[in-house]
Amino acid sequence: MSVLVFAEISNGKLKKPAFEAASYGVALASEHGLEVNAVVVGNMDASEAQQLANYGIANIFTINHPQLHTFQDAPYASAIADIAKAKGATVVILPQSYTGRAIAPRLAVKLDAALLSGINGLPKKGANGLHFMRTAYSGKAIQEVATSAGCCVITVKANAFNVTENKVSANVQSYAYEPASKDFKLKVKETIRNSDKISLTEADIVVSAGRGLKGPENWGMIEDLANLLGAATACSKPVADVHWRPHSEHVGQTGIQIAPNVYIAVGISGAIQHLAGVSSSKTIIVINKDPEAPFFKAADYGIVGDAFQVVPALTQAIKNRIGS
Repeated sequence: MSVLVFAEISNGKLKKPAFEAASYGVALASEHGLEVNAVVVGNMDASEAQQLANYGIANIFTINHPQLHTFQDAPYASAIADIAKAKGATVVILPQSYTGRAIAPRLAVKLDAALLSGINGLPKKGANGLHFMRTAYSGKAIQEVATSAGCCVITVKANAFNVTENKVSANVQSYAYEPASKDFKLKVKETIRNSDKISLTEADIVVSAGRGLKGPENWGMIEDLANLLGAATACSKPVADVHWRPHSEHVGQTGIQIAPNVYIAVGISGAIQHLAGVSSSKTIIVINKDPEAPFFKAADYGIVGDAFQVVPALTQAIKNRIGS
């Protein structure tokens, strides 16, 4: 019995969710006395894979087949299932990213395993197996789920588990795997990336704005604040719908769901659909001239004021602090 962690990469580099999944896997394996391994699928240098050893995973397997250099959920799921069976994995851990969520259901079927998604803490032993916690009803409730299945596939919610360094000696091995042709029914013709922007799903800080900015011509102050903080920019659904900002920046229930350390919402009222996509943020800061805006009820910090006065003043204050 062992734990297997899927370490996600992008452009040949390990992503932040990989280290979160690794930290979770090491903690779970330690608590239950299990061996922990990691698998990296795709085109990546072995020295990059060794970074996982900084988070407690000694045995790291790489699957670097040319057909797997471009992500596709079906062949990736088959590859991970193959190594999970070979290593006797009873728990397989993936990040709750777009990639992880695409792979996990297929992987659970292949392993005849229970699927537990969006987990935000280590399980506890109960009379009927392991008990896991996760958020439900758009973050308004905590749900406890239990399973006695012989194998579990788990996706770990972003920012829900602290990344913990625990350096060990790395043993990076190439794992021989030959993809099956039946897994390539879907053909990826082109992948277009926003390489000049910070990924919303990985950003530690997100600065977002809504209709309170009155028009796309006023977004410069949002971008100035974001650039100063090293943050990603986002927007509410109405803003994306009227094409003030691209849909790739739309966060909310029907957009991208994020969990940054800091979420700054400017001129956004805080409708439940928007809150559903950002409520997992560790700290929420709201700037709105309406003191009755629903978003203030969810905020950790709030500023009642005109965004056109508050945001430039905040940006200048941060510049002064950095300068000092």
